[in-house]
Amino acid sequence: MQRPDWAPDTIDIERPSVARMYDYYLGGSHNFAADRTAARAMMDAVPEAPLMAQANRAFLRRAVQFLADAGIRQFLDIGSGIPTVGNVHEIAQRIDPESRVVYVDVDPVAVAHSHEILSGNDRATVIQEDLRRPEAILHHPEVTRLLDFSQPVAVMVVAVLHFIPYADKPEEILRTLRKSLAPGSYLVLSQASDDGRGETGERAEAERVYRRTDNQLWIRSRAELTALFDGFELVDPGVVWVPQWRPESPDQAENAEQAVFMGGVGRLGG
Repeated sequence: MQRPDWAPDTIDIERPSVARMYDYYLGGSHNFAADRTAARAMMDAVPEAPLMAQANRAFLRRAVQFLADAGIRQFLDIGSGIPTVGNVHEIAQRIDPESRVVYVDVDPVAVAHSHEILSGNDRATVIQEDLRRPEAILHHPEVTRLLDFSQPVAVMVVAVLHFIPYADKPEEILRTLRKSLAPGSYLVLSQASDDGRGETGERAEAERVYRRTDNQLWIRSRAELTALFDGFELVDPGVVWVPQWRPESPDQAENAEQAVFMGGVGRLGG
């Protein structure tokens, strides 16, 4: 296919990307034929896939609203993906224009498009880095320029951990991030889970689809996700299906397990 102007020359547009598949689920336009084919295969296996992405994005919006209302003015969004309506900086800066946001993603299309969107916004930026390199993120010049880690920061790790294998020790990644944070900081996590959903063919088929990308799926239980909040005090209602996390209306939490994502917010005491 012809390479669009916004696609960096360095990327392989014939290989699906999880960030661009997620963009497709959300109705975005920054994806290629290979991404759409893989996303449609995922939707054949798990028809709720677009609902999952939308529910998770809604969770992110509610979490940022909660954090901003709690006085947080610094956000580090790791695995931010391709920006769509309702980004962290839009929500946070609507509440306080002085809010500062750093987006982090490993996908060059997500980074390139983020640069485009954030042009002229001197309180928001994006870097290309990998969650599995937390020290590189924390010491990146753009991160240290914009964020003051002596003050509370909200670290967002939303819809990313299911691409981090156990061998990469996600608990140690999060521990490294936590050690850099001041008391009063927050951690926001969500990831795919099949907790209590019983045995279906969906998990195996979803894992098969994502083996076509550079990121395999690593599904975790509620207990495993809760354990990753080590050192943080969970905010009510704890780790739940994402539609159940402080829904704006009761009907939004109905059939919440169909969203497949579980998430929660933790506060660092001290």
